Amino acid sequence: MDKLSTTIEDYLSLIFVLERDGEPVVGVQLAELLNVTPPTVTNTLKRMVRDKLIVMDNKGTRLTKLGLQSAQTILRRHMLTEWMMVKRLPWSRLHQEAHNLEHAISAETEEALLKELGGPQTCPHGNPLPGCEKAVESWIPLTRIGQHERVIIRRIHEIAEQDSELMAFLESNAIMPDKEAVITGVLPFNQTITLQIQKQTATLGFAAARRIFVERID
Repeated sequence: MDKLSTTIEDYLSLIFVLERDGEPVVGVQLAELLNVTPPTVTNTLKRMVRDKLIVMDNKGTRLTKLGLQSAQTILRRHMLTEWMMVKRLPWSRLHQEAHNLEHAISAETEEALLKELGGPQTCPHGNPLPGCEKAVESWIPLTRIGQHERVIIRRIHEIAEQDSELMAFLESNAIMPDKEAVITGVLPFNQTITLQIQKQTATLGFAAARRIFVERID
């Protein structure tokens, strides 16, 4: 992969995640998630079209084959970097720290990390490495779980990872992959879900809960 700017790599990763999940790639949403202005997004997308990384037409914005390959590479390196630091940093800070380092990972380092880590299919937050999407397809959003049901937390979506305050809240309340939880309250009128993990109780809004994926315990 020719060396791309860190900005372009950030756009590619985010567009890949949105496209993977069947969500429209909208400039306003990109601006919000990347913390830039809408005109900045427009100009950057135009450059990406010029460089044949994306296509923009009446069907929407989507990655080209080159863009897809580049996005998969940077996202894989990001997730491997998270695993590299998982025993050294708080879980809630892995995403941001990996974001600072992912752009410097070489193909040789990527291959070495994959081998050393045993070829993980997900990152420490439960999101699938590119090509491993089937590993997470049976997990469902927390918003689809009813009161009194028991679940295992499996995944915190990449979009949620970008909210450092939310991630710190989740870690402080043990809302993390492989933790068992009981849904103790679902209140549609104010859009909140309350769950108990171990001896802790936490309440989440639907907006955050839909980015948390779980597996039911029969």
